[in-house]
Amino acid sequence: MSKPLSSFESPRFAQPATFMRLPHQPDLAGADVAIVGVPFDGGTSYRTGSRMGPREIRQQSSLIRTYNHALRIAPFDRLNAVDAGDIDAPPVGIEKAYAAIEAGIARILDRGAIPLAVGGDHSISLPILRAVAKQHGPVSLVQFDSHIDTWPEYFGGRHYHGSPFYWAVEERLVDPRRFVQVGIRGSMYGADDFAFHERHGITVVGIDRVKDEGIARTVEAIRAVATGPTYVSFDIDAIDPAFAPGTGTPEVGGLTSYEAQHLLRGLAGLPIIGADVVEVSPQLDGPGQITAILAANLLFELLCVIAAGKMNTEGTRKEHGMNTETPR
Repeated sequence: MSKPLSSFESPRFAQPATFMRLPHQPDLAGADVAIVGVPFDGGTSYRTGSRMGPREIRQQSSLIRTYNHALRIAPFDRLNAVDAGDIDAPPVGIEKAYAAIEAGIARILDRGAIPLAVGGDHSISLPILRAVAKQHGPVSLVQFDSHIDTWPEYFGGRHYHGSPFYWAVEERLVDPRRFVQVGIRGSMYGADDFAFHERHGITVVGIDRVKDEGIARTVEAIRAVATGPTYVSFDIDAIDPAFAPGTGTPEVGGLTSYEAQHLLRGLAGLPIIGADVVEVSPQLDGPGQITAILAANLLFELLCVIAAGKMNTEGTRKEHGMNTETPR
């Protein structure tokens, strides 16, 4: 098992920055989970800078310890997790960037690892889902966001960070009836912005419902929709800018850091086959890099949720007398 460097043997601020000081292992040998940076923000429509997100999130992740007391999980005892480096997506030309991202994620999947992507803007979710769907078919999707990201185009172009899930549904990468959006809020372009959702049966748990019903009921609503192989996409602007100012399109009135952590923990045991955390723009961040610190912690929560899913799978196999060893 790959383990993070011990902070009792090497200071947290020492050595080249990898996620939680995991080994940098681009060859993915034996990996169960691959943390991979996708430093691309050519799909942004307002403030840029999320191409620098993977580097800063890695930098700030060095503080995170290896045991999740809330979930009672030590993920690195269950998962062989590595930092696979970055996908070298061209910074100009979104179609070429998409091809590079899809190929990079496909390589991770082909090695039997779960991709945990660090963006980058939200447009990167589409090529990731293209790779994931080739292996799993149409997947369930849990999207934490302030924006619906189901607008079909912008300035005549099909692809930007407001359109990935429109095309993910149209390309049948995502099963819309197993697609739930959480935390949606803010101003819209018009009254018909949710017509696409109504037509396809997409579930929206808006911020008012989250705040009124609380975390437990929101988790119940998510889990009622998210069945089967599930992809999780977390846009950092789902969080209120009071807690996460370092993002390109902030919306007031969002989730707190606490709520975000607990909502992710509520996914423990779901069969998660991929995830991303996107839209962190370090140059817009507040004092102490609070957005990047939060993003790093959300990635850790996702690792723990994936580890919990692995524990469930192994328990089911044992009950049925199946071999619990993961094939390499």
